[in-house]
Amino acid sequence: MGTMLGSGANQRSSNLPQDWAQRTPEQKRAWRLENLVDPPNLEFVSEKAKEDYRRRAQRLVDVFNVQEPDRVPFMLPVGNLPFTNYGINLRTAMYDLEKAVAACRKFNDEYSEELEHFASPWVTPGKVLDLLDYKLYSWPGHRLGENVPSVQFMEAEYMKEDEYEALMRDPSDFWIRTYLPRVMGTLEPLRMLRPATDIVEIVNLVQFMPLASPEFQTMLQKLMDIGKEYQNMMKIMAEAGPSGAAHGYPAMFGAFCKAPFDTLGDTLRGTQPILKDMYRRPEKLLEALDVVADFTISSVLSSPNISSVFMVTYPLHKGADGWMSAKQFDTFYWPSLKKVMNALINEGLVQHMFAEGGYNSRLESINEFPKGTVAWYFDKTDMARAKKILGSKCAIQGNLASSLIVTGTPEDVRKQCRTLIEECGQGGGYILSAGAIPDNPKLENLRAMVEAVKEYGVYRR
Repeated sequence: MGTMLGSGANQRSSNLPQDWAQRTPEQKRAWRLENLVDPPNLEFVSEKAKEDYRRRAQRLVDVFNVQEPDRVPFMLPVGNLPFTNYGINLRTAMYDLEKAVAACRKFNDEYSEELEHFASPWVTPGKVLDLLDYKLYSWPGHRLGENVPSVQFMEAEYMKEDEYEALMRDPSDFWIRTYLPRVMGTLEPLRMLRPATDIVEIVNLVQFMPLASPEFQTMLQKLMDIGKEYQNMMKIMAEAGPSGAAHGYPAMFGAFCKAPFDTLGDTLRGTQPILKDMYRRPEKLLEALDVVADFTISSVLSSPNISSVFMVTYPLHKGADGWMSAKQFDTFYWPSLKKVMNALINEGLVQHMFAEGGYNSRLESINEFPKGTVAWYFDKTDMARAKKILGSKCAIQGNLASSLIVTGTPEDVRKQCRTLIEECGQGGGYILSAGAIPDNPKLENLRAMVEAVKEYGVYRR
């Protein structure tokens, strides 16, 4: 499950205020948003960068609070353009981070001020994936052609139908001794371990015998090699210079988690098996969803860096129109997701929901949170209707057609941007962005997005 943070219930160590537990959710959210606008310990590269940062951050705060900012904010679907503009592909960026950094630096030197976008080489090191023998994804040069511009998820039944009890009884044990060995070939020797609870007081040979096997020692050596790769990555990133925030560009990310149904359906059971489970073992599925919801909440809230973020982003997959009926959505998908969202809302975190596909049949069902706590990022949903149903309480984002950014003309882009701004921007609470990030956007179409916002997205005060 994972977040872009860490784990642990040490809220004191994460620099949250000492009276945090006594604060209301509204007070907690206000504290986090204040830190977004005026981040502690951030050294800006210049006074101009500081002013630009605070103006852009305040714009986001206004939108999340469903108020009118000075101007509609936008997120450019830059995709791999910083790499291709520099003459490298995604594979090169994944296996040669120094070239990826140089590409982003060149892009920023040429375009960051014009496009109000700061590119960073957020790629997973390809050598790490190789060392892990990672099964969950294919990437350029690894089950995909070297010039393919994206990674692809490799779905499989990584959790069997008779393993629900094992998952619910001890999720960590299931993850370590069953799931991880299936999705990372290098971790296959973890199957040999005894449950950690077997080590109570007396240490004996049975518990630690696996450490003597050549397979286990090879695994440990590869893990050390992975650690060295990450050390090298951190060194290269540190030498790359100050972050985008230091240059005046607030980051629109924080913690990452998934809907419990998607954790089970994407990562564990797979699409076809979990859809069958709704009919064959509905009670067991619901029980497991509640367990997954609990450890999803813990994963986010126990991060030692929890005080430094203001939002949690969810990519929503299997709740979209057409995946299940409204009754199934209300039974299997929404309750466990809502449980996670409410727990994180209570900690002052804005819920940023990326509703992939269409959510037209779900809009009435999902509008049940306090104002300013949820931002819906739509891919193919009717934005005018979303604004009408959700717009008084929720920020909304999207859904400029990604295909238009790749194949359309600048005038096509300007026209659709204007329509979206006029339909969704009234009263504030709207972020202009594409419905998804295309692989090969046209630079002139990104410019058209920026121009459209500056022409049509300014609020008259």
